[in-house]
This record gives sequence, C-alpha cells and structure tokens, in this order.
Amino acid sequence: MVKLDHASIPVADWRRSRDWYICNFGFQLEFEVDKGGRDGLGVAALQDDAGFTLFLEQLSGSIQSGQALYTLQVDDVDGLHERLLAAGVAFAAPPSKQFWGYGAVLHDPDGHVLNLWDQQSMAAKG
Repeated sequence: MVKLDHASIPVADWRRSRDWYICNFGFQLEFEVDKGGRDGLGVAALQDDAGFTLFLEQLSGSIQSGQALYTLQVDDVDGLHERLLAAGVAFAAPPSKQFWGYGAVLHDPDGHVLNLWDQQSMAAKG
C-alpha cells in the first residue's frame, strides 16, 4: 500500500497562512511549533476532512510560488466561490470550464496556485 500522508509548502508567515487556510477552507489545526521547521521560524500542521496533513513551513528565503499547484475538492465550488468573494478573497479564475474540467482557481497568501472543484459540478459542467 502507498498513501500520500502529508505535504509541506513554504510560506512567508506561517501564522497568516494557517489562519487563511482555516478561515477559508475549514482545515483543522493538528499542531504548531513556534520555532519548528528547517529554518526554525515556525510551522503549522493542518488537517483536511480526509486526514491529509498540510504543513505550512515558514522559510527565511524568498518563496517560490506558482511552480506547483494544489487541488482541493470541496462540497460546492460555486457556493464556496461566492462566500470567499464576499470575504474579499480574489480569484484568478471564477468557477468555469478549465482545461482540467470545471472549477475555480485562486492563490493563497504566498501565491501558491489552488484549484477548487466538486464532484457534482465536474460531472455536469466539466
């Protein structure tokens, strides 16, 4: 058996990123270490609804974003888009037909690309 257990993404401010992912997507805080991570600047471990852990590790150097993307499956991409827009979150692309199917695209506070999709919209509009 092989199962992806966790991923780590570099961030400029682990607290800001922690709060952004918790507030906008409902991730649960698993743990945080103020002086954790490779550079000792702090790390937060967040868990999604399926038990996957996302580490947000603050690094001292510049953050290289946009080279990788992360895809989040949500309950309702259109509804989440409306809620996040109302909260002031900007989108690179609203829910629409993308090359990969139907969904929305946005960036986290460090510029990491996030694709959002849901099963029902993907089946109907993808």
